[in-house]
Amino acid sequence: MSEEVRSRVELSDEEVIGAASVLLAQRGHRDAAALMLDVTSFRIERHTVHEESMSFSYEREFEEVILELEPRLVLNSGYQLNHIKSAFETVGLGCGRTIEDVAIREVIPRVGPNWREQLARELKGGHQTNHARTVRLEPRHPVEDGLHFTNEWEQRVYQVLKEYQARLPHNETIGIMPLGALRVPGHTFEPDFLITYRTRVGVIEIDGPHHKGRASADRSRDRLFKHAGIRDVDRLCVEDSTTKEEVEKFVTDFLKHLID
Repeated sequence: MSEEVRSRVELSDEEVIGAASVLLAQRGHRDAAALMLDVTSFRIERHTVHEESMSFSYEREFEEVILELEPRLVLNSGYQLNHIKSAFETVGLGCGRTIEDVAIREVIPRVGPNWREQLARELKGGHQTNHARTVRLEPRHPVEDGLHFTNEWEQRVYQVLKEYQARLPHNETIGIMPLGALRVPGHTFEPDFLITYRTRVGVIEIDGPHHKGRASADRSRDRLFKHAGIRDVDRLCVEDSTTKEEVEKFVTDFLKHLID
């Protein structure tokens, strides 16, 4: 067995998608990598073509990656496509698969007999989603109350926030927005939680165990949030908050500082 064959890594279709996405980030193509987080669904199609030359004919097999995005994202995806194709070609070579093309297509809307009402809503306010980043590449991402979360830590914080919300009167409650896209000059960010309370707006970020080494970037991001009118930005390190009581204390302190 050749060294090249031994060095190949077998990957499932989902692992191919994930490896290409991470490779984009490692290459510094952050916008293209972020676009992969918005992929609603994907598939890899196998094709066989018959080709002929002057002396012989043969069949050639290759694969095509199909990525589906919401229409609003497809319009801005074209300039990232070459980076995405290159990443998939590289991953394909590493696992012995011939990936020759990547196609980005619009998600076909789901409609029913009441499609006229659905169309009227679209024309009035446009299609609204819970996130700019739908994190659907992770098939087991947590979902609660129709809201999506990147991981279980975010979901736990949401549950504590929701319990706090339930204890407040309806005319003095908090608003909880997980992973809502926020545009500031030169950047589009998706804070883990945007919180509204007594006419104040704050941001909670959940820092996981792989967040180390990003302190400088975090400070710059937090400063941009505050320049945009976010009153308070606080970070919860999951390694330092292993119990529900610790998360509850963090939430209570955050909301107190937000309105002080």
